[in-house]
Amino acid sequence: MDKTISLSYTGQLHTDAIHLRSGTSLETDAPIDNNGKGESFSPTDLVATALGSCILTIMGIAATRDGINMDGATADVLKVMGANPRRIIRLEVSIEMPAHAYTDKQKAALERAAHHCPVANSLHPDLEEVITIQWSE
Repeated sequence: MDKTISLSYTGQLHTDAIHLRSGTSLETDAPIDNNGKGESFSPTDLVATALGSCILTIMGIAATRDGINMDGATADVLKVMGANPRRIIRLEVSIEMPAHAYTDKQKAALERAAHHCPVANSLHPDLEEVITIQWSE
């Protein structure tokens, strides 16, 4: 079996992950509200990060395809946790688009792309996702 990521538990609720193709690594820690120290991304933070990153990436693919400049776009993600069972119940992704003269057609294409990322399609349907896009003019 080919592997994509290799992880190891390093103690004290920390893990190290290595992306095998690039060698890039990251650490996780349990969040403060779940016995951790909050010293790094928690596993659920990575889910929130994956959604925001995926949305920007899919929008970037659409932008490249359609000749739209979206360099400098940013996203902020709010993660809301629930209990019984402990899980992510809501992810709010707020995207700030850079000041360019976007046409209504370009805005529609990018908004459509934002709502069709593979991470969003992989999340449980009970998880509420809210995506907002601010168009700087």
